[in-house]
Amino acid sequence: MLTIDDNVTIPDDELVERFVRATGPGGQNVNKVATAVELRFDIARSPSLPEAVRDRLLAKRDRRLTLEGVFVISAQRFRTQDRNRQDARDRLAAFVASGLRAPTPRIATKPTRASRQRRLNDKRGRSTIKQGRTQREWD
Repeated sequence: MLTIDDNVTIPDDELVERFVRATGPGGQNVNKVATAVELRFDIARSPSLPEAVRDRLLAKRDRRLTLEGVFVISAQRFRTQDRNRQDARDRLAAFVASGLRAPTPRIATKPTRASRQRRLNDKRGRSTIKQGRTQREWD
């Protein structure tokens, strides 16, 4: 059972873990022991996620999210399987927690009169500087 917050928990039967051999340094052990973890969680078909959270997570543009709505995490930071497994679960919990709160909507504002005046004055000053660079030929 993976607990995200008081209201959202993900049961273990919705998580698919696969253990593979890790890449990188590790000596002789790296070729014998499958320490890397590939954790899969089907966001699109998960009954444990509220509808609003599911929609927010699927709308994110994350490279770990497949077209079918499956979230795939590969963890191989540590040398033991248990630590990699916990790391993958922590990263999944952080991702799901990021979709729990709705983003605050942006409130459209207008520029102040003083800021518009400063902008126009700066434009006039820049124009004057550029006009001074050109040499005019009068016939």
